[in-house]
Amino acid sequence: MADKIKVIITNNQKTVKIPTGIRMLVRRCCNAVLKLEGFEGPAEISVTFTDNEGIRELNKQYRDKDIETDVLSFPMGENGVYDTDMETGAKILGDVVISMEKARDQAELFGHSLQREVGYLTAHSVLHLLGYDHTENLEKVRMREKEELVMEQLGLPASSSYIVSDYE
Repeated sequence: MADKIKVIITNNQKTVKIPTGIRMLVRRCCNAVLKLEGFEGPAEISVTFTDNEGIRELNKQYRDKDIETDVLSFPMGENGVYDTDMETGAKILGDVVISMEKARDQAELFGHSLQREVGYLTAHSVLHLLGYDHTENLEKVRMREKEELVMEQLGLPASSSYIVSDYE
């Protein structure tokens, strides 16, 4: 890996114990997505673990939706143009916020590990930081394919019970 990917991870919640190795998994996930997408140059991504209350507040503040969600993405770039950290030269891709409470519940619901769920949410969110969206079905399918590819690369098996809801 030639280019340096800096992933800043912050835990702002106490509801769910962060399993050993999950920070490394998040870093590997970010790297795998950027590699898959052929992203050039050094990059910086911020990942924050929060709880349902924390993510609900952010969702209300930034998206006018007064409900908790599993993950929020705050892309810093537009059309492939990003702010650059003047000290490091890294492109600042943006922020990922994951509700560990929601991730835990969804992992239980879908019958897979918390690691798989956090990995999936990270991959999903980093694709958003790179400009992907899932407002159209085709784009949703393309995102899902990329997410599953990253999960495969990281050895996190897919759960066949995972259904994409129409309510996202």
